Amino acid sequence: MTTRTADTSPLVRARVAGFLYLGLGLFGPFSLLYVPSTLIVRGDAATTAQNLMASESLFRLSIVSALLEAIVYIFVVLALYQLLKPVNKNMAWLMVIFVLLAVPIRMLNELNPLAVLLLLSGADYLKVFTADQLQALVMLFLDLHRHGILVASIFWGFWLLPFGLLVYKSGFLPRILGVLLIIACFGYLVNSLTHLLFPGYGAVVARLATVLYFGELPIVLWLLIKGVNVEQWEKRALESA
Repeated sequence: MTTRTADTSPLVRARVAGFLYLGLGLFGPFSLLYVPSTLIVRGDAATTAQNLMASESLFRLSIVSALLEAIVYIFVVLALYQLLKPVNKNMAWLMVIFVLLAVPIRMLNELNPLAVLLLLSGADYLKVFTADQLQALVMLFLDLHRHGILVASIFWGFWLLPFGLLVYKSGFLPRILGVLLIIACFGYLVNSLTHLLFPGYGAVVARLATVLYFGELPIVLWLLIKGVNVEQWEKRALESA
């Protein structure tokens, strides 16, 4: 009888991937949903500027949260690569590549909210601008940040396609989880492209896309609670060796 050590156990790999994936659910919604909905008032630059100055710590925390989310994404996809590479190594690498393309976009995009903080800092070199001009620039950089997220979301969608196909073909994870991931992929893509190409329909599509995003949740829970079918995983691993 052979003994599997914990560091090579597919169950451990699955639960580590699930735990890290769950971490995305802690950082992402805070920076992408809670803070913007709390501080930013669309069409009202003055109120938005006042909110940001009154809650600067919260706004800074959202920036740090976004950066941490991007870092965690790297560990998530590497953990999933270790779990899914027996299915198809090339497709698993494609999954990794899409995430590694999204991460720098996500991190560099946080320069926009940092620019907002500089504009509201009251520095002497900003005295050439009137209050209205500064508030307008604040909204400009906030809008650039929002559009940067849409660009990153294209890759957040693309990585779910090879991920979903790997899960579907794996044999050690339920096929329905792969189907839901592929549906979530198209949710991200449709939402991003609609906002970029047909912004007038963006709000309507976003509501539908939000529902599709939940296609990621079942795989997270499955990895954490059930893990994988160890016998089928080992069979795949032997076939790919």
